[in-house]
Amino acid sequence: MRADVDLRKLRYFLAVAEHLHFGRAAERLHIAQPVLSRQIRALEQELGVQLFVRDQRSTALTAAGRQLQVDSAPLLSEAAALLRRVTAAAHGSPSFRVGFMPGLIVTAEVRALREAHPELDVEVLRTGWDDQTTVVLDGRADVSYVRLPVDQRGLALEPLLEEPRVVVTAADHRLAGKESVSITDLADEHLLQDPDAVPEWRDIASELRTGRRAAAPPASTVEEKLEHVATGRGVAVLPLSTATFYTRPDVAHSPITDIAPNRVCLAWAAASRSPLVREYVALAQQLRHSPHRN
Repeated sequence: MRADVDLRKLRYFLAVAEHLHFGRAAERLHIAQPVLSRQIRALEQELGVQLFVRDQRSTALTAAGRQLQVDSAPLLSEAAALLRRVTAAAHGSPSFRVGFMPGLIVTAEVRALREAHPELDVEVLRTGWDDQTTVVLDGRADVSYVRLPVDQRGLALEPLLEEPRVVVTAADHRLAGKESVSITDLADEHLLQDPDAVPEWRDIASELRTGRRAAAPPASTVEEKLEHVATGRGVAVLPLSTATFYTRPDVAHSPITDIAPNRVCLAWAAASRSPLVREYVALAQQLRHSPHRN
């Protein structure tokens, strides 16, 4: 039997799936817990499946719940993107927005698109590791420069460039000022990042092998990470362009000779049929390989 899924109920479901706690999810959604429970039961009835297993001590996702969690996030993003596009069309002002990660300079491509379409309002949007693809999926950006690895579901990707990765340390660190380092030189260091972001370090890290890894201090931006690096709380592995963009006197960086480079791609929604997106991708490819690029 076909069910018409209510997007609001999906948002409620995702909140519970994230917290695995109805009380905390209701708090985040600013609704009463009994209301949330009724909405989840209604969703289960509409879908004809059980999404959660609950007892007095815990809440867990069922197999159907886990599948819905995987599939509903992109669906909600697409709905948000649709609303943004329709609203923009209603206002009658054509626009195009480009997302970019710290350290990446997109001036040439943005300028070229503006010159080709003087009537178009071309805007830029700074992104971070957490939202570099989300901005495309939910419609905040038409294209986004992303640093791999990323979750590629719902995206089309065009490879643009590769660049070396460097270790960033405090200026008085034992490795500061070295012409180059090996990943093994970092085995005893505390990495201020998710270990999965640097698998070469993860596989040899002393603090992971001994189970003594301390929780990394909260840092959602490059600036915050560098503050922690500068005060000696650990090291970070960054793309070269990011490290040089954020040059400061109390930190230093050195190339890591034996790990893979960071790969940069241009990403856009796989379902997009926009000719402007295709034009921008072609411009980016052309200008990235131009010998006269600054």
